Amino acid sequence: MDLAAPPSQLPDSLRLRRHLHVGGEWTSPADVDLIDVENPSTGELAGQVPAGTPADVDRAVAAARAAFPGWSAATPAERSAHLDRLHTALSARADDVARTIAVELGAPLKLATRVQVGLPLTVLRDHVALAARAPVEESIGNSLVVREPIGVVGAITPWNYPLHQVLAKLAPALAAGCTVVLKPSELTPLTAYLLFDAVTEAGLPPGVLNLVPGTGPVVGEALAGHPDVDLVSFTGSTATGARIMRLAADRIARVALELGGKSANVILPDADLATAVKVGVGNALLNSGQTCTAWTRMLVHRDRYDEALNLIATAVAGYRLGEPFDRATRLGPLVSAVQAERVRGHIDRALTDGARLVAGGPDAPVPARGHFVAPTVFADVHPDSALAQEEVFGPVLAVIPFADTDEAVAIANNSKYGLAGAVWSADTDAALAVARRLRTGAVDINGAPFNPLAPFGGYKQSGLGRELGVHGLAEFCELKAIQR
Repeated sequence: MDLAAPPSQLPDSLRLRRHLHVGGEWTSPADVDLIDVENPSTGELAGQVPAGTPADVDRAVAAARAAFPGWSAATPAERSAHLDRLHTALSARADDVARTIAVELGAPLKLATRVQVGLPLTVLRDHVALAARAPVEESIGNSLVVREPIGVVGAITPWNYPLHQVLAKLAPALAAGCTVVLKPSELTPLTAYLLFDAVTEAGLPPGVLNLVPGTGPVVGEALAGHPDVDLVSFTGSTATGARIMRLAADRIARVALELGGKSANVILPDADLATAVKVGVGNALLNSGQTCTAWTRMLVHRDRYDEALNLIATAVAGYRLGEPFDRATRLGPLVSAVQAERVRGHIDRALTDGARLVAGGPDAPVPARGHFVAPTVFADVHPDSALAQEEVFGPVLAVIPFADTDEAVAIANNSKYGLAGAVWSADTDAALAVARRLRTGAVDINGAPFNPLAPFGGYKQSGLGRELGVHGLAEFCELKAIQR
């Protein structure tokens, strides 16, 4: 891949897509209104997709419903073979997908290639194997307990990881025997078109996967409230997740929600501070901070607090802002002007609340065009302040001191969220003991790598249910007890 390629080099097929993918065919939407897709690095038009309507959702759900009996009855080997062909077709498009994500999201091409594309391809490959397994059956007394696919899934995905968040839903849904209607984010829909080009090449049965782009208030609401959708799987804001729950409640439909986070990175006094800070800053700034699992609260013992702040300032200074195809770029823009303004609002409020600016801030230099916000670090952040409580979803890190382990755990758990977190210590048993006390869905000890086969999801307002691996696949199944 040529990392010096200009960001305007999208695949020609993505310049203008006027079709939906329904019932195995590229079909004209009921309405011809188009959604402009912006390049956030430049503010220029990157492409256009149709704005779907409730009528389009009706057609897509009907196609998924019609395809469900055949797909759910397919053998594990057959479903696995289909997913394997999809993996092959999508892998062949990996370079185009990475370039597309670099353009429509603004992610540096290196990040787009390794994380934005590499991770979801791994997830899809994992589900080729998971789909091949025979369904788990269990005997309990005189009952045979079996798992069956739940039915038609409405998948509503966000913009920050436009391929991974899609495949984290589609792969297990298909492996379980469900059929799917996908609504990708209107900010980054082009990636989904490359995915459905691969779906077409892979020859999945008509109606098993369907694509309806559009806005949340129109397509998202129609899908979440549709009477023939059995499960709504959503990733995004907590407020929207609550709205989806209300829509699904009218028909007692299942929901799976992966929502916000305000994760704490607890650095105990005996930790390798240089490594903990370096990895912690990198995690907080990943994808320009537009990551739900970002460790945006760094908790440091008071005895090492000043040392940590110096290390943090040095680390942040190495993150260069720029366009995604520039080799020197480490941080791209935020996805939109609205998102950038929202993050600047959090920075301004933190200053008003008395937090001490360590790096970045509202006056830090940024590129002249595009939606850039400088990586920003605040010290002396009060645990109850807005910056410590609210999800910023931008390159902003809050550093909070603590006196002892009990206080660190209390600060870490002082959040309405509980998605991820980290603990650092030279004593792994002590780190594990702290990790067990954190009220969160995942904890990394001493920078342990992400495991795409482990269950992913959160406590409290971070969501309901789990994604990935066998636990994520189980979200798309119903349990049936057969007495004999």
